[in-house]
Amino acid sequence: MEEIILRKIKTPFFMVNPKSYLYGKKLLKLALAADAIAKEKDFDVFFTAPFVDLRMIAENTTNLIVTAQHMDSLKAGRGMGYVVPEALAEAGVKAVFLNHAEHSLKLEELVKVINRAKENDMYTVVCADSVKEAQAIATLKPDILLCEPTELIGTGTVSDKSYIEATNNAIRSIDADILVMQAAGISTGKDVYETIISGADGTGCTSGIVCAKDPEAMVKEMLDAIEKAVKEKG
Repeated sequence: MEEIILRKIKTPFFMVNPKSYLYGKKLLKLALAADAIAKEKDFDVFFTAPFVDLRMIAENTTNLIVTAQHMDSLKAGRGMGYVVPEALAEAGVKAVFLNHAEHSLKLEELVKVINRAKENDMYTVVCADSVKEAQAIATLKPDILLCEPTELIGTGTVSDKSYIEATNNAIRSIDADILVMQAAGISTGKDVYETIISGADGTGCTSGIVCAKDPEAMVKEMLDAIEKAVKEKG
């Protein structure tokens, strides 16, 4: 099978990741707002959704990279309760999150799922909770490697600059084409700005958006912060 070459992701990218906090009409409202804001930006915006809402988001937006929060390596056939890559692709999914601390995978399965994502023209966003794990996963050639210490998830405490530099260097020494995402503890536009200024290729947020008084306004604040960081970095 001929390998599909995906277009290059426009950086610094942003990931709106509602996890399971939002679904249905509330999720669509946020997606439509993010889609409108993304149209005015010169970088990519990913948007994750629960499985049952992925097709709805894909069919109602044009500027977002619709992203599944997990996927299995199973091919169509027997396999009750699994998520088949081809079904996601047909629903309009263009990327997949893998190995998040809340849904981790064994190495053997991770290898299989990354390959299955490539077969279905999907970007892979793979999580690692330490520099050592990030180095190991980098050998699998994901498109994006999310370096997120598990203990900082949802705490509002962001990874410090030394951690960002260490993970960036460790990953790029193995494969300079992998984009490095830093998103632990992101909760404000200021966090987004400082993370991009510190050298991340992209970032994202969950609770800082879904728990905000105005989630749509928070998405705008965070995307504007990326734009500001880009201008200041030149």
